[in-house]
Amino acid sequence: MSKPRVLVLRAPGINCDEETSFAWERAGAMPQRLHIGRLIEAPHALDDYQILTIPGGFSYGDDIASGKVLANQLIHHVGDALRRFIDRGGRVLGICNGFQVLVRMNLVPGPDCPVRVTLTHNDTGRYEDRWVRCRAEQTHCTFVDPDAEFDFPVAHGQGKVLVEGGEDGVAALRRVGRIVLVYASRSGSMPVYPDNPNGSIGNAAGLTDGTGRVLGLMPHPERNLFTSQNPDPNRDFRAETAGSRFFRRIVERLG
Repeated sequence: MSKPRVLVLRAPGINCDEETSFAWERAGAMPQRLHIGRLIEAPHALDDYQILTIPGGFSYGDDIASGKVLANQLIHHVGDALRRFIDRGGRVLGICNGFQVLVRMNLVPGPDCPVRVTLTHNDTGRYEDRWVRCRAEQTHCTFVDPDAEFDFPVAHGQGKVLVEGGEDGVAALRRVGRIVLVYASRSGSMPVYPDNPNGSIGNAAGLTDGTGRVLGLMPHPERNLFTSQNPDPNRDFRAETAGSRFFRRIVERLG
């Protein structure tokens, strides 16, 4: 089985590119970190990869809005190449700030989605840095298996998914299969803060597009690769971590 090639995007303020590259390599892929300036110079470089990953961090300091500057760069300089990349079957993964970039570009939930979505400040009004549980919904997304559960850390100040039309908009998103991951309570009850760390409507933690080949999520799977990273006192030291399983499953599906 050939190893899928992964482009891990670098930009000023992105600070999770090395950890994300390590996660892909550990899962059996061949990652390469590439600066946005180099990609703008040669957008056709995407042709050499099967996956584009936009990691977490604070691209360009989030000075205008989270992910806005990087999103504009990609739209205006790489947009055509990126559309061709997705059309030919390429995958796009955006983590935390990368999720914000995908939303600003309207790659998720996508231009064909019946409702609009944005990401805004957490309900608490502060940066949230904690572990959460996520559950995968039944969708056409190619990244995760339905009903899979993941323990991942979050670290963001603007992670609240806000949906046009409120609960009606959430229902519309579900009808077209755009909500991939939701925050879940460990007790099985309806998740409220801190299980839902930002107040996202519909407990949405990750969204996809109409193709199922683009995924944006607020939690950080690359930060749960080793059992020692998880603070859960009941964790199974012999089990594969949720982050390792997340990346491995994507690589296996591309093999």
